[in-house]
Amino acid sequence: MSSITEVEKRFCENILNMKSGYVLDYTDATFGEFFRRHGIDIHGPTYQTYGTSKAKKMRAFWDHDPDKLVAAVLTEMLDSYEADCAIKGSGLNESVLSKCREAASRLSGNTKTAEATRGKSFLDIEFDLPSAGKLPIEPLVAAIIEARLKEAQTTLTAGAYLSAIFLCGSVLEGVLLGAAQKEPAKFNQSAASPRGPDGKVKRFHEWNLAQFIDAAHDIDLISLDVKKFSHALRDFRNYIHPYEQLSQGFTPDEHTARVCFQVLKAALASIAGER
Repeated sequence: MSSITEVEKRFCENILNMKSGYVLDYTDATFGEFFRRHGIDIHGPTYQTYGTSKAKKMRAFWDHDPDKLVAAVLTEMLDSYEADCAIKGSGLNESVLSKCREAASRLSGNTKTAEATRGKSFLDIEFDLPSAGKLPIEPLVAAIIEARLKEAQTTLTAGAYLSAIFLCGSVLEGVLLGAAQKEPAKFNQSAASPRGPDGKVKRFHEWNLAQFIDAAHDIDLISLDVKKFSHALRDFRNYIHPYEQLSQGFTPDEHTARVCFQVLKAALASIAGER
């Protein structure tokens, strides 16, 4: 049982938009996937104490699980909220977000506030795209990656913003798969590596992009800020499914697409060792 207070819950519910039974823009599927990465079956009976909506399951999770686990989940969700605001160009509720981060910091046992530990955002930094030859991918794949990067730049210029986002997501997943294939021991031994029902680490072709991102951060291939924004890019890439896009009412503009491309550049720079 966590020690999250009623006041802290109020701030967190506001940021996570839980008033109508939702949590951010998670669907039932993505909500379940998110918690599985933390070893939790959020749709199981344990978390249906107050009801079956995502918000009610979130409240049950706060009441049921220990401080450090609640802190880890809350921190990642706050990162997703901040990244989504930055990519969409929407307003950030900084005062309430700060209170939420203070709550997560207290639950984790870290006395430093989030603001004291946060550096300059990489969204404010200009990155050069590394050559594909510097990335941990096979030469034949490198040619495809180069072509997709050029196509992403072309679609940005042409105003095909949704296509640009899809290309950014596919490049990131391809490069992270290449990195895993080059250093399989590091990825397989990561605490973030996904495991099957038998307890064994899944084969790389069974991993999804979220799992590659988490493992890459866990082995220090990408930094925390890149991880945070890469998950936001992954979420937008998932709108390749028309009904998912319809359900969320997602219509990307130039700002969203350019921020996604910036996230990709930052990730590739980290993976190539240029950051």
